[in-house]
Amino acid sequence: MVSEFAQPLSPWKRWFSLKKNRSLTWWGSFVFVFLIVGFFFIGAPAEFPEGAVIEIPNGVTLNDVAVLLEERSIVRSAMLFKGLVWFGWGDESVVSGQYVFKIPRTIFGIADRIAHGKYGLDAEKVLIPEGASVREAAFLVKKKIPTFDDKRFLDIALSDEGYLFPDTYRFLPNVSPEEVRSTMRNNFDVRTLEFSGKVVASGKTLRDIVTMASIVEEEAKTFHTRRVIAGILWKRIALGIPLQVDAVFVYINGKNTYQLTTNDLKIDSPYNTYKYKGLPPGPITNPGIESFRAALEPIETPYLFYLSDREGNMHYARTFEEHIKNKNRYLP
Repeated sequence: MVSEFAQPLSPWKRWFSLKKNRSLTWWGSFVFVFLIVGFFFIGAPAEFPEGAVIEIPNGVTLNDVAVLLEERSIVRSAMLFKGLVWFGWGDESVVSGQYVFKIPRTIFGIADRIAHGKYGLDAEKVLIPEGASVREAAFLVKKKIPTFDDKRFLDIALSDEGYLFPDTYRFLPNVSPEEVRSTMRNNFDVRTLEFSGKVVASGKTLRDIVTMASIVEEEAKTFHTRRVIAGILWKRIALGIPLQVDAVFVYINGKNTYQLTTNDLKIDSPYNTYKYKGLPPGPITNPGIESFRAALEPIETPYLFYLSDREGNMHYARTFEEHIKNKNRYLP
């Protein structure tokens, strides 16, 4: 006996059921294939540009963003990225702005960031030590922020040697060379403002003070010693005696005191204080505030010569003969 609940389906119902099953089968197959294919495109490309900064303009389409990210090797597949964003957040879910991609991420992570405006713009801590040159400052910023245009920075900042204050800075990953230069220069202006009266009272120019400060920054390590050396060097200038400081050669040819030869001392450079009297044309480093103060507040002594031994101890002399004895004794 056949139950009334097991009656054969009408042709119309059989057709509808078959169509529904086929649709479900097709959709399931599509999802399955999409996931299988997507598996191979989930990871970041091998050439992922770590530290890259990418601008997504306002008003661009999801398709434009997908193509851009594939071209820049942020994702492997523009089509998969577009599908993920569309399926998860909708066709209009693109937040414009500058994005920093520090480390490789899966395509899911990238899609989530773009859909929610997670820019990744965390400030990088950059330490510029006292006595760092402009070139060294450029290297240190570049080391922390790989996309930083250090060549452009050198083009615009080399003339500011001495006036880019050494300090700990926090720069965003998309910081421009112009911004780094202005930030460091403004910091110098602020930090030295309280000494403007003393600069005027010294009878010297700000450039002279900064240049002397850059020399004593390299010639000594303590505030007291820097003041003593500043006193000796200002006195030599007043007496018309060449400064004969070795620190300038790091700026001229990269050599320190213990690497110099007699030929180095003959180099025809306006920064060569063995060959030319007075201060060099400008600063050789970016000095810290203690060296700036030392140049402004020198200590007068009877000495005209000094040298530092290999342990960093200073030895002074009144005459050239005493200086030679110190050399023979402390610099064998």
